[in-house]
Amino acid sequence: MIIACLHTADSNVAVFESAACELGLATDVLRHTVRPDLLEAAERAGGLTDAIARETAAALTALAARADAVLLTCSTLGPSTANVREAPVPVLRTDAALAEKAAAVGGKVVALCAVETTVAPTTALFAEAAQRRGVALEVRLVAGAWALFRAGDCDGYLAAIAGAADAAYGDGAAIVALAQASMAGAADLVRRGPRPLTSPTAGLSAALERIAQAASPVAR
Repeated sequence: MIIACLHTADSNVAVFESAACELGLATDVLRHTVRPDLLEAAERAGGLTDAIARETAAALTALAARADAVLLTCSTLGPSTANVREAPVPVLRTDAALAEKAAAVGGKVVALCAVETTVAPTTALFAEAAQRRGVALEVRLVAGAWALFRAGDCDGYLAAIAGAADAAYGDGAAIVALAQASMAGAADLVRRGPRPLTSPTAGLSAALERIAQAASPVAR
């Protein structure tokens, strides 16, 4: 079994390997491709453009030829999966699985974003899931967090996110979702509520479920 991951930050490789280990996956299951240029282009453009979405979809389609499932791990680029046509295997966005898992908790969902270009696609995705489940939703941008990430201050970055999660719980959130994969490490630092949901675990779990469905006699 091979799950191909398309990242936009090198640091997310270790994040997903850690999540895979927690799920009991073998060390050779994940294949990683890192394309920081795609996120950098989106940041320069102020968000995801049609051209960037097409380029991302082409990269995802190429990965699908050599995998049992493909995961797009960047929330800013997430809508690009809609541009993938006739892939031979499931092509999933990790934040979609996260949105469904968060909405299923019920109560008030607070989704945290670290980079401004992620806010719009995250809001659209989580709002759809929240509406289906009939739950309240708030999407918050963690001010200053992305500057810390870009500066290489990982500890400061995760601490800022954990602080925002604790604040959300203080404001009555039933569950906090960390919308970007790079935020996952902050979940262990949160003290004022349940452990926040993270996209690496949610995305990998969704990929495993889809692979199992495809392999089952009923699915055929």
